[in-house]
Amino acid sequence: MAGVPSSPATAAGLHVLRLCSVFEPLPADPPPSPADPPPSPTGPAVTAMDAGPDPEPDDGPAVLRGSLPPGTARFDPIGGMQNHTACLTRALDGQGCAQTVLTSRLAGPRGTARLGRAALVHRTGVPVPVLRQLWALAALPRALRRGRPVDVVHAHQGEDVATLVLGRLAAHRHRCPLVVTVHCSVRHTLRGGSLRARLLRLVGGELERRTLRRADAVVVLTARTAAELARDGVPAERISVIPSGFDPELFAAAGRAGARAIAGRPRIGYVGRLAAQKRADLLVEAFGRMTEDADLLVVGDGPDRPRVEAAAAATGDAAARITLAGFVEHSAVPGVLALLDVLVLPSAYEEMGSVLVEAMAAGLPVVASDVGGIPEVVADGRTGLLVPPGDAGALAAALDRITGDAGLRARLAAGARARAAEYGWPRLAERVAEVYARVLGAEDAVPGPAEPAAA
Repeated sequence: MAGVPSSPATAAGLHVLRLCSVFEPLPADPPPSPADPPPSPTGPAVTAMDAGPDPEPDDGPAVLRGSLPPGTARFDPIGGMQNHTACLTRALDGQGCAQTVLTSRLAGPRGTARLGRAALVHRTGVPVPVLRQLWALAALPRALRRGRPVDVVHAHQGEDVATLVLGRLAAHRHRCPLVVTVHCSVRHTLRGGSLRARLLRLVGGELERRTLRRADAVVVLTARTAAELARDGVPAERISVIPSGFDPELFAAAGRAGARAIAGRPRIGYVGRLAAQKRADLLVEAFGRMTEDADLLVVGDGPDRPRVEAAAAATGDAAARITLAGFVEHSAVPGVLALLDVLVLPSAYEEMGSVLVEAMAAGLPVVASDVGGIPEVVADGRTGLLVPPGDAGALAAALDRITGDAGLRARLAAGARARAAEYGWPRLAERVAEVYARVLGAEDAVPGPAEPAAA
């Protein structure tokens, strides 16, 4: 095995095989140089909204689609797990860690791309929004391929539990430790009564329990999940709570550009996947019930887009103040957040909600569902407001309260910015490196320079 870092922990000299069902999409254009200005959020959507206080209403909501990068998946283009895996990979690359990332292609092309100095990202599988578990079968030959020795297999478990099988096989093949990050516990967090959800909880939940008991280390995003897994028999000393975070450099580049309010109206925003779990349609419904005057910007795309569009059309006169901006790349998200006064996450279930951390880093108060691990991120009354999940009336009341009280917004925003300091990715990556050091054993420390991962 390659050397283990000394304190403060780094992953220098290690080769990590990272397995994740989703990763950030390929960029539409080459990354900007440091001298370039920060990307413009959503382009025409923001321009249209800034054009004047009263855009002329039409017979439906103002739907302005952001441009999708070529080959990007429309059904799942933005999500916390995608951003988490990419940000962690970049941060560890900065520490000198070589990484091979195996992930699904979503609707993009198969192939290999370099990320940073020493990371290679291999995208594989089939370009469909269903049966995504099959990506693991396509990735299996590369996961088991002998090449440069693998020091740690790090599997990222979301709802695609086939990653756990892939991780166990890869760790056995390379005779190295297995680390699992649980982004969504199908046994404890997943909700819903669909056949898919029931099967995931039944079959996937048991696979999750067995795999996590055998893993050398388990990383969870919240203390709530840590307690649940410990009750499942995962040794507590193997569990580390390391949340998702934000990239300080990305947010520093975005600055605080952009006017917050339009003609005195606060702007409410949602950023994320349009999926049943996230309940963006509930936010649109609640917006239509508000008594305070505000605007709503929904940024993201996904399978629930028709439902969100229908909800917007059903709001009547309020539809003229709703913009569905579509997909934007993650690099543009800080600029989008700089245009908002409040960020809303009305999820039906959520392991953590990493967009909440990004919103707080942007100095935004948040309104979110009191569910899952969200209360560990959002301190009710100090950094934001919590509401019961699925309650459009309670959500509307919270939005009226926060948009109608500029002093409350300012106080919550100050608390949010202070809280966000705990979630910078450079420090979180050091904590992940500490996990690697622990599973490898500090007595083997022989640090060495990182080399590009073998293709």
